Amino acid sequence: MEILLRPSISLLLLSLTIFHISVEVSATTMTLYNKCSHPVWPGIQPSAGKPILARGGFKLPPNKAYTLQLPAGWSGRIWGRHGCSFDATGRGRCATGDCGGALFCNGIGGAPPATLAEITLGNDQDFYDVSLVDGYNLAISITPFRGSGKCSYAGCVSDLNMMCPVGLQVRSHDKKRVVACKSACSAFNSPRYCCTGNFGSPQSCKPTAYSRIFKTACPKAYSYAYDDPTSISTCTGGSYLVMFCPHH
Repeated sequence: MEILLRPSISLLLLSLTIFHISVEVSATTMTLYNKCSHPVWPGIQPSAGKPILARGGFKLPPNKAYTLQLPAGWSGRIWGRHGCSFDATGRGRCATGDCGGALFCNGIGGAPPATLAEITLGNDQDFYDVSLVDGYNLAISITPFRGSGKCSYAGCVSDLNMMCPVGLQVRSHDKKRVVACKSACSAFNSPRYCCTGNFGSPQSCKPTAYSRIFKTACPKAYSYAYDDPTSISTCTGGSYLVMFCPHH
């Protein structure tokens, strides 16, 4: 499902392109844009040996954007934390995606369930995807711009919390609403759902009723560990817009 960019988003992409040209033609940028009606605290975890960007996390108010310069060859993951509260020292807690109770994740990953945007920059080709393997908390999309090749959109724009099966639900403190949806692996810790043990290969680990719910709602996202390889997108020489709550 390709998304239709609203005029405001099209203008944002145009302005990002102009910014990209003015900074440095060869530089890769990633702009995080919060389209949610509430604040999001992005978390950024580099792959092993890669530098930490923006101290690993920060607060992003509604309708605000933050642009990162990605070093050549950088790889890592980005996710959105929700329902956070931090004191003046940067200590606190998030309802979803928490990274050790800190505002600045500093290389620590987010506690599942959390929707992940993953990217690896290469010399010839970048690889990127949105993954529900660790569960879902917020809708996320990745839209490349100024790149060559297929450069397709990736993401999960549906609100999976609205359709999350009871056994996977994570509820708010008052139990009134679902704030995240666990992966079946996290909920049941079974080799069949985790693609481990006897199920540790693409041939033996197949879609389940739970992963099919995720895949039907979000066909452009990874739904389990050995999901169809078309869940990975590629682009050459692009920069990227990562949007939280793109359906709003």
